[in-house]
Amino acid sequence: MSNRNIAIVGSGLVGSLLALYLLKKGYKVTIFDRRPDIRKAEFSGRSINLAMSNRGWNALKQIGIADDIVPLGIPMDGRCLHVVGKESYNQPYGKEGEAIYSISRGVLNRKMIDLVAARGGVLKFNEKIWNIDLSEAKLYSGESAKSPWKEYQFDQIFGCDGAFSMVRHNMQRRSRFDYSQSFLEAGYKELTIPAGEGGTYLLEKNKLHIWPRGKFMLIALPNLDGSFTCTLFLPYEGKHSFENLTTKEALLDFWKMFFPDTLALMPTLVSDFFENPTSALVTIKCFPWAYKDKVVLVGDAAHAIVPFYGHGMNAGFEDVYELDKIIDAFEGDDWGQIFKTFQKQRKPNADAIATLSYNNFLEMSQKTADPTFLLRKKIERKFAEIYPELWKPLYSRVTFSRNSYHEALEIGKRQAQIMDEIMALPDIELRSEDSEIMTHIKTRVEAQRISLGV
Repeated sequence: MSNRNIAIVGSGLVGSLLALYLLKKGYKVTIFDRRPDIRKAEFSGRSINLAMSNRGWNALKQIGIADDIVPLGIPMDGRCLHVVGKESYNQPYGKEGEAIYSISRGVLNRKMIDLVAARGGVLKFNEKIWNIDLSEAKLYSGESAKSPWKEYQFDQIFGCDGAFSMVRHNMQRRSRFDYSQSFLEAGYKELTIPAGEGGTYLLEKNKLHIWPRGKFMLIALPNLDGSFTCTLFLPYEGKHSFENLTTKEALLDFWKMFFPDTLALMPTLVSDFFENPTSALVTIKCFPWAYKDKVVLVGDAAHAIVPFYGHGMNAGFEDVYELDKIIDAFEGDDWGQIFKTFQKQRKPNADAIATLSYNNFLEMSQKTADPTFLLRKKIERKFAEIYPELWKPLYSRVTFSRNSYHEALEIGKRQAQIMDEIMALPDIELRSEDSEIMTHIKTRVEAQRISLGV
């Protein structure tokens, strides 16, 4: 079982975590990455801060590195909404004590690569993979597509090389490989709110800050040094879009109109905006994820999603955790069945979190400042407090539990149907605190469960 010689393509978060799991089993693990060693590279200005939730922490705990990672994060127990012309206000994410953690992608990745190196993993940076012999589990790397290539032989290859995976590209050449990619009309650009004097936070530290503006929004997540990593999500084209923000004057006019409370906090706004790249937001789905008993895709290479639930990393980490359990179940022998079981189990969940993530973009940008939406969430939260055995809000089910994404999506749809009925009741604004509203929801939930045989 421990004499496997395994290649992982991609030294990102998922590839690094997978390496730690496989090294613990005694396998020989080599990681290839076309990029330079991130531990020596300068920050690129194109990474949205991560939001570690229960699923991610569980995967880290199982491999024994959670204690190494906790000091890198800042707990965020809710959103802070910034609406033009109004006082900012908070929306809790879950129950008291529940939080997601803001972590810099670069800081986390560097730490995990250090752990891989310390545990015996072989790391090959600046090593571009140009071709893969899927049947033989061979990798071919070189300086360019036409230069001489080096050949590497392995027992299994794991593709953890992200949304535009070279491993998946090779699998796509084969017959009956389903693939789709869908780009949002919006892109994103990273900006910064620096720390105040003495490393102080200029916004409330333990919140994810959102400036919702309909079809676009600004968010800010805290960093350990007192700064905030900000991300502007904005359409590429249209009246308010990247295509119309081409001069300093246009940018400042736009900012004064939509984000006036941040101008004094962002002294490098203009340079950040014009120097940092504008990046795309893509959802990628494919199937199968595996080729026989030789090659399998994990994380974004199999299921890239938009970042609005903060679950790209969490879903990828959960892939690794579940894959590890499947390897144990088959005692590391029948890799064809290991890979088949993995993709069968994880594909419905990957599709579900893709849908949930897109839906959360609409919620964050368009609904979080809507009084009707806020009332709806208030009623939901009260019912969940009174009847926790009957109702867990969708966000909590996704973020603060380890129930499957697929189950969360289906239950969320049923809960939405009930809340649509509640919000359509006469004078709901005046009756939202009435006990009969809670009784009405309880009756509907119980009837729904009986009809489903739950």
